[in-house]
Amino acid sequence: MNKNTVSTLIAATLLAAGFSATVSAHQAGDIIVRAGAVVVAPNESSDDVAGKGEFQISNNTQLGLNFGYMLTDNFGVELLAATPFSHDVSLGGTKIAETKHLPPTLVAQYYFGDAQSKLRPYVGVGVNYTNFFDNEFTNDLNGALTDLSMSTSWGLAAQAGVDYQVNKNWLVNASVWYAQISSDVKFKLSGDTVVIDTDINPWVYMVSVGYTF
Repeated sequence: MNKNTVSTLIAATLLAAGFSATVSAHQAGDIIVRAGAVVVAPNESSDDVAGKGEFQISNNTQLGLNFGYMLTDNFGVELLAATPFSHDVSLGGTKIAETKHLPPTLVAQYYFGDAQSKLRPYVGVGVNYTNFFDNEFTNDLNGALTDLSMSTSWGLAAQAGVDYQVNKNWLVNASVWYAQISSDVKFKLSGDTVVIDTDINPWVYMVSVGYTF
């Protein structure tokens, strides 16, 4: 998408917002569905791995979906979901493995403003569950590394975001999460079982378009 196309889309969105009348947004009983790009950026740390330092974990971008329900005009709940994230795992600057995960996150939210506010900042707190799968070594260091697995994780999560209601049903959104994700990374090193306590604790960024029912 070139700059002219982006500029045209932005101008069209602002024009639509300018012509919209008073919009009743985010009121009790509303269901909000958002879809867009979501980036998981790990803030990882781990125990030392065989004298080679800590694991390093790459960022990944996927299709993000979230589903919200307004309990009142100011309080809501939201579930964050996404297509599976895939990460490269490196050690000492060398990629050694890949893993995938799904991190559904449920939060309780407070929206600032009132039902007539087109701009609705919000904050949320809740819980994250992360399931790791398809864990595999891509570089086994000449057969020294085998049998990779990662335990599932439960942890706290926090969120901040903002919705802008373009018209009665459509909105645009930007949001950020921080999630506590920890896993026991288990594998065999030259035949000996090793367990590495690893904190992933990612920042999660999302920009999306939403629809209010």
